[in-house]
This record gives sequence, C-alpha cells and structure tokens, in this order.
Amino acid sequence: MTMTIDAPRSQAPAKKRTNWEKRGWIYMRVSGVLLVVLVFGHLFSNLMIGDGVHAIDFGFVGGKLANPFWKVWDTLLLWLALIHGANGMRTIVNDYVSRPGLAKAFKVALFLSAALLILLGTFVIYTLDPCPAGADPALVASFCAAG
Repeated sequence: MTMTIDAPRSQAPAKKRTNWEKRGWIYMRVSGVLLVVLVFGHLFSNLMIGDGVHAIDFGFVGGKLANPFWKVWDTLLLWLALIHGANGMRTIVNDYVSRPGLAKAFKVALFLSAALLILLGTFVIYTLDPCPAGADPALVASFCAAG
C-alpha cells in the first residue's frame, strides 16, 4: 500500500497582518488600570496632602512640576488619558457613524485634536517656569529666589 501526499499549494502564504482592534482593546484595559492609579495619586497629592484644594495655585503647580517625578507622573496621566479617550471616541464613531466619509472626517478630527492637546500639554509640563524673571515675589512659588 502506497501513500501519496498532495503537492503543497503554489501560492505564497498569506501575509500576517496586525490586528489593530485587538491592540486597541488591550490598550483600553491596560491604560484604564494605570489611569485609575495615576488619577487617584494625582487627587490624593493635590487634595489630601497639605492644605488641600485651598493650597492649589500657580506656586503649588510650579513647585510640583519642578520635581522630575511629578513631571513624569503628569506626562503619563496626560498621554494615557488623551489616547484612552480618543480611542474610546474612535470606537463610538466606528459603532454609530455609518457614512464612511463622515466617519473618516470624525476620526481625523479626533486624531488631530488628541495630538494637538498631547503636544501642548507636554510642552507646558516641560517648559513651565515657576520662577519667571521680573515677576512679583508675592505671586511666585515660595521656593523661588527673591529678586
């Protein structure tokens, strides 16, 4: 008894594609967990430690952003929240907008607005000068050198 094996297909194997919906779904779960930690840490440090909400002013924010730890914390919070929100809005557009042209316009607007806010927010976090030259000493942070 002889056994024959069929010839392999002559076509090249299909190219493996990235499943962006799956990656977006995973991102939403991971970023959601991280955002809970980041948001509650942010709220605790701003509202519970020290004088609470009454202490929040330009000097408080400037002092906080003078610390590299809080720069990274706030940058992570900003990026994760904006990308998380934009991805959620993209999912809503996919679910409820049936006209392809309108859906594409909404997605482009979402991408551009999220990108602009991320750029501006990151710019502020890393370039904020809590001790501007020539400012009234009563208005700047307590750690700024007078004069």
